[in-house]
Amino acid sequence: MGRALTRVWPPFRSLAVGFVTSMVSWLVLCVLLACALMVITLPLLPLLMTGIRKLISFERRRIARYTGVDVPEHYQELTGPIVGQITTVLSDPATRRDLLWLLVHAVSGLAVGMVSVGLPCSAVQNVVISLIWWLVPGGMRSSFDLPVGSWPAALLNLGIAAAAALVSWLVLPPLADGEARLARKLLAPPRASMAQRVAELTATRAAALEAHGAELRRIERDLHDGTQNRLVAVVMMLGIAERGLRRDPASALPLVLKAQNAASDAIAELRDVVRSIHPPVLEDRGLDGAVDALAARSPIPCTVDVEGLRRLPAAVEAAAYFVVAEALTNVAKHSGAEHASVRLVVRGDVLTVEITDDGHGGADEDGGTGLNGIRRRVEAFDGHTELSSPVGGPTVLRAVLPTGA
Repeated sequence: MGRALTRVWPPFRSLAVGFVTSMVSWLVLCVLLACALMVITLPLLPLLMTGIRKLISFERRRIARYTGVDVPEHYQELTGPIVGQITTVLSDPATRRDLLWLLVHAVSGLAVGMVSVGLPCSAVQNVVISLIWWLVPGGMRSSFDLPVGSWPAALLNLGIAAAAALVSWLVLPPLADGEARLARKLLAPPRASMAQRVAELTATRAAALEAHGAELRRIERDLHDGTQNRLVAVVMMLGIAERGLRRDPASALPLVLKAQNAASDAIAELRDVVRSIHPPVLEDRGLDGAVDALAARSPIPCTVDVEGLRRLPAAVEAAAYFVVAEALTNVAKHSGAEHASVRLVVRGDVLTVEITDDGHGGADEDGGTGLNGIRRRVEAFDGHTELSSPVGGPTVLRAVLPTGA
């Protein structure tokens, strides 16, 4: 039941809000049409478009919350004399995108919203009717206008409610995904120019190289300061043991045992370094199992919630794993939290990793807490991170990674 609600609730919430905004879109379109037809009301056009932009900005945030991917916006500023503002509104390509979205959303959002809200609500209503019909003289009628005046009719109504719930479970997620894709297609501005895209790719490549260089330096440091020193100690102790064997064989045994212990420590450290490059647990248990293991080892109680997760490219899984590992380490060291949670969601070709804690907040990327490293690691995959950490908490770190699948 919990998994079913987890699957249905986010799409239901998104579609229900979209249902409300679709009705607002009808009202806005009527007012806009009246404003355009009556020349005397044209000065109100910039004010009306400002309201429309706020409505559509709200829709962009709704889609971004559901998909985990921001929907960019680019508007020309409405400043200066009223005639100039009207000209800006009429010439801005974003205005045409907004009007097209209003028209499409008014129709599709209303139709989809009626289905997405009506089916779950009718399922709940029919269950209630099947349980309390006997309290009402003459029985009741279900949401599908079927009479419920006996227990057999109530059982039939329960079956109808179960069918409506099943249809909701099957239909709501693809409806919400389809609406989100349509909104992103209609509302997103045209692709950036080639020069802008080259600049973005150059910055991403620089971040990837920097992250790669930092990782190589870390591996080299771990090998040099740990494993290499222990292996040198093993060689020295074996050399001393060799000389001891020539003089006093009994005195060489402790040195051989020390060398054996040092070699075991070196192997353990080398294994840790290898795990830090690509943890074997990812291959054995997948990303969800690996994150479960991280949560189990966390000194702070931590829950893991997974939605739509499947096997992803190894590099993406490793990046997500290290984001969670670093974030949970930060929570344990700096947050003063009593509980943390990790959420992994895959929608389409995007993996969203969200780590939340109930600590004192105030996390700062420049405070040496590893948040910059997380950001660089994510940006190397052309992803992005968001940090919300008001003083007093809670702290929410979200990393969005394209899966390339």
